Amino acid sequence: MSIETKLEERAHRAKEIEALLSDPAVATNHARVTTLSRELGSLRDFVVEFEAWDRLRKDRDSAKLMASDPTLDAEMRSMAADEATEKEALAASGFDRLKRMLVANDADSNRNAIVEIRAGAGGDEAALFARDLFLMYEYFSKKRGWKLELMDGSMTDHGGMKAVTFSLAGTNVFQQLKFESGVHRVQRVPQTETAGRIHTSTATVAVLPEVEEVDIDIRLQDIQEEFMRAGGPGGQNVNKTSSAVRLTHIPTGISIKMQDESSQRKNRDRAMRLLRAMLYEQQQAAINKERAENRKNQVGTGDRSEKIRTYHFKENRVTDHRIGFTTHSLDRVLQGELDELIAALQEADLDAKLSNL
Repeated sequence: MSIETKLEERAHRAKEIEALLSDPAVATNHARVTTLSRELGSLRDFVVEFEAWDRLRKDRDSAKLMASDPTLDAEMRSMAADEATEKEALAASGFDRLKRMLVANDADSNRNAIVEIRAGAGGDEAALFARDLFLMYEYFSKKRGWKLELMDGSMTDHGGMKAVTFSLAGTNVFQQLKFESGVHRVQRVPQTETAGRIHTSTATVAVLPEVEEVDIDIRLQDIQEEFMRAGGPGGQNVNKTSSAVRLTHIPTGISIKMQDESSQRKNRDRAMRLLRAMLYEQQQAAINKERAENRKNQVGTGDRSEKIRTYHFKENRVTDHRIGFTTHSLDRVLQGELDELIAALQEADLDAKLSNL
């Protein structure tokens, strides 16, 4: 399939969505309308650019016809040739912009995200690092004006986080954070280290696109539900009510436990949201073979086992190993100043995708 055909299909998709949204049968389905409206919103800038490029192509072709028309005088043909050259250059620039827009956004780019952070190797120091990463993303989300909702968490006695799950809602959340998935490594002197030796600890991050019910079909008979008392601190309610929820998706074996809320219903709702996101990610990997085959050409695989970044405190350095990006502003990065790093990751991924086009 040519790139031109791909561009035309993307523009045509916007018209399909507009037709669907005007369908009374679709208009009564709130979840479907939400999903379609979000997709249409992500296509608007592309459609504007595509229509401008299409006009330039038509103008160029008309000018070329005039330039080769023997019935016209030499001056008219010369003016038409100059116009054709000008339109050709403008169309070429528009084509480059459209190619970048074509590969920059996938179907999940404009979705919200669910983020999981888990302490890895390093004991208490790893849990403290997991907390630092959570705060980093919290600061970043505030700068972006996103809404952060804590879904579940497990603290340590020293103020660290064994694990934390939270959702982020806003504009293009998944597009901004999708390259954060993987192993994050910290090298620093722990507060409890008396000899001043640098220790290495890790934490894993998983960023999942949050999906609507309409995007993933979960049959109730495939879900095993368990209700239990929440563990850890939480006051008398923890000991008296079975508010914790564990959902197990029988076909895949995926099991999720939520106990952060005192409300059983809220814990179940949050567990279902995370389950949908995990099943969607699994489904996408299975049905999109092209994406799986091309991952080696993109910025990392997003796998939790892949070491993607090192935070070296003594040198105030952050290095992203996938693209060789280094900044000596670790203090600012941990305060949520991730724009430069994210932009570099997006640009590297864009260049790889363009080369694959």
